[in-house]
Amino acid sequence: MSVPQGRRSSLFTRLLRHGFTDPSAAERLLADEAMDAVRTDPVMLDALGQAADPDLALLGLVRLVEAQPEDTARRELLDTLIAAKPLRDRLLGVLGSSEALADHLARHPGDWQALVTYEPQDLHPGVEEFERGLAEARDPVALRVAYRRCLLSIAARDVCGTTQVDQTAAELADLATATLRAALAMARLAAPEDDRLCRLAVVAMGKCGGHELNYVSDVDVIFVGEPREGADEGKAVQAATRLASHLMRICSETTVEGSIWPVDANLRPEGRNGPLVRTLSSHLAYYQRWAKTWEFQALLKARPVAGDAELGAEYVETLAPLVWGAAERENFVPDVQKMRRRVVDNIPAAELDRELKLGPGGLRDVEFAVQLLQLVHGRSDRSLRSGTTLDALQALAAGGYVGRVDATQLDDAYRFLRTLEHRIQLYKLRRTHLLPEDDADLRRIGRSLGLRREPITELNRAWRRHNSVVRRLHEKLFYQPLLDAVAQLAPTEARLSAEAARERLVALGYADPASALRHLEALASGVSRKAAIQRTLLPVLLGWFADSADPDAGLLGFRKVSDALGQTPWYLRLLRDEGTVAENLARVLSAGRLAPDLLMRAPEAVNLLGTEALDPRERGALEQEVLAAVSRAANGEQAVAAARAVRRRELFRTTAADIVASYGTEESPAALDPGALMDRTGGAVSDITAATLAGTLRAVVREGWGDTLPTRFAVIGMGRFGGHELGYGSDADVLFVHEPREGVDEHEAAQAANQVVAEMRRLLQLPSSDPPLLIDADLRPEGRSGPLVRTLASYAAYYRRWSLVWEAQALLRAEPVAGDPDLAAGFVELIDPLRYPVEGLGDDAVREIRRLKARMESERMPRGSDPTLHTKLGRGGLSDVEWTVQLLQLQHAWEEPGLRTTRTREALAAAHAAGLLATEEAQILDEAWVLAARVRNAVMLVRGRAGDTFPSDSRELAAVGRYFGYGPGHVGDLLEDYRRITRRARAVVEERFYGA
Repeated sequence: MSVPQGRRSSLFTRLLRHGFTDPSAAERLLADEAMDAVRTDPVMLDALGQAADPDLALLGLVRLVEAQPEDTARRELLDTLIAAKPLRDRLLGVLGSSEALADHLARHPGDWQALVTYEPQDLHPGVEEFERGLAEARDPVALRVAYRRCLLSIAARDVCGTTQVDQTAAELADLATATLRAALAMARLAAPEDDRLCRLAVVAMGKCGGHELNYVSDVDVIFVGEPREGADEGKAVQAATRLASHLMRICSETTVEGSIWPVDANLRPEGRNGPLVRTLSSHLAYYQRWAKTWEFQALLKARPVAGDAELGAEYVETLAPLVWGAAERENFVPDVQKMRRRVVDNIPAAELDRELKLGPGGLRDVEFAVQLLQLVHGRSDRSLRSGTTLDALQALAAGGYVGRVDATQLDDAYRFLRTLEHRIQLYKLRRTHLLPEDDADLRRIGRSLGLRREPITELNRAWRRHNSVVRRLHEKLFYQPLLDAVAQLAPTEARLSAEAARERLVALGYADPASALRHLEALASGVSRKAAIQRTLLPVLLGWFADSADPDAGLLGFRKVSDALGQTPWYLRLLRDEGTVAENLARVLSAGRLAPDLLMRAPEAVNLLGTEALDPRERGALEQEVLAAVSRAANGEQAVAAARAVRRRELFRTTAADIVASYGTEESPAALDPGALMDRTGGAVSDITAATLAGTLRAVVREGWGDTLPTRFAVIGMGRFGGHELGYGSDADVLFVHEPREGVDEHEAAQAANQVVAEMRRLLQLPSSDPPLLIDADLRPEGRSGPLVRTLASYAAYYRRWSLVWEAQALLRAEPVAGDPDLAAGFVELIDPLRYPVEGLGDDAVREIRRLKARMESERMPRGSDPTLHTKLGRGGLSDVEWTVQLLQLQHAWEEPGLRTTRTREALAAAHAAGLLATEEAQILDEAWVLAARVRNAVMLVRGRAGDTFPSDSRELAAVGRYFGYGPGHVGDLLEDYRRITRRARAVVEERFYGA
């Protein structure tokens, strides 16, 4: 039928005004003969214009009208549509929101009648009403048709605003319950002999169990079976398994009418590897012995929905004590939080910002936070035991477990996100949780949410706002009430009781909750600006403390730092405005004793905790600062005190950088290259030590002799110091060399040099708030029996006449670190022929080195130590790797310049490049050396004192594990990994060092 141009133009304009995006196509659809009765009806155009997608609604309506079997039915539909506003709103609302339901109506054109009735009892149907709606279905195909018909009515109430999102979700769960019952009835009817053998209960889990289902979702279930009286248990379980399998197929299999939804039983004990059906006693035995924390969290949602109601209720009742005791499990909160992080980590990066359910600030953040609080406090407060997220959130707020304002904001955000999820899924009835990228989809969704002026812009703005609210609150939700409980700023507000606060702190891993509450009270009480900022900071800080092995130490340290700096104007402002500084401080304070001890001696060093400020400083800049500080001091003691203060500050910078890189932050993951991290740390500590020695030498000379010492003087770094590999607990191994100035008596020069050494050692060990620096000169000729300082000629005479092979080996690490550079260069020139002997070592020398190494292993290992876990002398440890590398240097450095280095890892790489080690051998030795060196550093960081073995205290050992990225409960994996890595290294050592 043609339309006059004038009318077409007028209609075209009206269609544009009513929200159609393709008025030309809409005109063609309205020109269809089937639409004669409503083409120009203004009420119809207004109603179409109210749909989420007027174009989609009109197309669906035309298809529905055309699908009517005869003219009478067509006239009935159109007449009712024009006369009955409820039908018009419902039908066009559905057609404008769901292409999939429009397809259903086109296939089953009589189902529009399901939307006609508008009685009060139809507004909020429950399981019984849905069971009646499915009652006539006798096979899976009919069940699908009946299911979609019921779904049609739910969607109609949803898009018209008759029901709220929580009511819609509850109706979907009730429809799923009715469907499961219908499917089980079909399965029983098909196998009556199985039905006679067993009792079968279907327990809903997940969103179905929580009475908050989506339009398209797997329906999670657990099956419980018991034999009927007189039946064999084994045969009964087999029969129940067949019935359960048939039920799953009825719902899940694709037919000419599609599928309903997958029935997922993977939350059962042992997951997909476990039996589909278990008896109640078998379920109980599993949960008592084997279940993980997340499995108890999942059971929060358990709700009997089909089959034997008595058995289902017994299942929930039997497991309830285990569910509500789950918070007492070791590492409960970290386990739940780790599961949440794992979910986020598995989201493809391209989808992260569009993921409604699993992404940061999404639905799962709300659900995890609520469930965590339920499990902690539901033990003692039965009002919290709801499987429905919004009901549980309301109960938590009523009980003071969550702040009311926070709960209201979170409720609003959750409702928005669930509504958005519903609208996305409703369009094609496909399971998705991604916000679309197509403008047409975004426009339809925005309009369906009532955003009509600029639907796309307003939708994106609302999504970002609610997402931000959830991100901000989901962690705060757990910690803020602790502060409210101690701050007592609003006496009329419900707040955590002392016992509830204790429960929450214990769940977070605090060993002394009473002390923790006192710290919180001291920090957050009152109406001062300082207390107000603390109340803003602490919820986040408490979360970071809880992510460590020692939350108590973190909170105590934060209180000490805050007490020390609380009156300074910049401290709290820095933490509030620079999120990186606050997180880094939390990591540092809760990682062990060393870094907090260094910080407490000068708390203003907290301003170093910005990311860029943690980068190690160049040795030249350090030395320049130390020498400047020394020159300003009034005397030697004050000068060395200034040098030690710089050392303490720089050690704090280095330890903090190490901890932050090892732990990772919310913005950046843990360092991926432990070797590079070890090189950076060892180099930084070595440079700090060298600068400190240079400053001390300058101070001592100036104090005793003015500008010029009677003898030229140099300090040679040895061992790890010379190799740029100092650890936090290492002494400074050195040699001292001097050369009398022209015209100075040798005895006077030697006396002055010895006085310098003695005074340096004394000043660097004076009792002070700064850590001492121990100078160890035992690697000098003749060891402790020999003079502390020698001239170049004396060194040359000794090495020419008396030098042993071990001394040549020790000199491989010799490198100048302070003093006269020309004298130091002369010393290096003197020792090069010894440490890099032409033609390498003779057989006797190689045998002597091997004999010394074997003797050291047998005699120097501390009694009672586990040789598989001793980082220095143990199997595959530092000594094994270093002696192997040093033997290669002694044998081949004369012809391989790359081996002429004091650094272990550089020498390893050079040995590999020269073909002296296979690629795999070099990698194995390198990995073992880096791991052992980092373990020594970790022990020092955690305990505050040096150690070559893993700590015996469980909390200290857990902190070492956390430094290496091993979460709570997995420190045993660290020990096994250490043994495995060092065992492989020892095998290389046996072959390459001992020649086995």
